[in-house]
Amino acid sequence: MEAVRTCVGCRTRAPRSTLLRVVSIDSVLVPDERASMPGRGAWVHETQECVDAAIRRRAFVRALRVSGPLDTQTIEEHIQRKG
Repeated sequence: MEAVRTCVGCRTRAPRSTLLRVVSIDSVLVPDERASMPGRGAWVHETQECVDAAIRRRAFVRALRVSGPLDTQTIEEHIQRKG
């Protein structure tokens, strides 16, 4: 049975293989495609809608338990390349 995670953008539960893990490194959101980077991670669908919703609702800040704003440029570029 595959692990299930919740997308921080749309708040729906989905198999881990369909979501992208995102971590914060020095207040920069970084995609963790292999889901093996150390530290706390947040899971999101690789769609522009879910990423935008998570950024708008400050879901990444809450899920990653960081203080202050996050630089989302790296994750936004990653999603645009995928889409």
